[in-house]
Amino acid sequence: MSLPKPYANIPGTTVFDTDQARRGYHLNMFCMSLMKPENRTRFKADERAYLDGWPMSEEQKRAVLDRDYSRMISLGGNIYFLAKLFATDGKSFQYVAAQMAGMSQADYAKMMLAGGRAPEG
Repeated sequence: MSLPKPYANIPGTTVFDTDQARRGYHLNMFCMSLMKPENRTRFKADERAYLDGWPMSEEQKRAVLDRDYSRMISLGGNIYFLAKLFATDGKSFQYVAAQMAGMSQADYAKMMLAGGRAPEG
């Protein structure tokens, strides 16, 4: 049983805490496996078959296949582990952050250069 979380209701934010770490353990370890070239090759050849070798939930596997990074984070993914997946796809942090913010990469870059997003969105 987890303790009360005073940070549980930060709008638009998932805090990676011990509960999230437990929930996403296999998802994050799958991502770490992509550090090895031979695993990246196997994953790219048949993503579903490679994912089925990991004891992740079907929801986690679906989020990976859909490249739904926001969903992966809500399912216990840590952005630093997920970076191995988007690097495998040849994508940058900026690309993924823009996607998660619902913006084009160019608009996201402009926003960040202008000081970032206002707290109210």
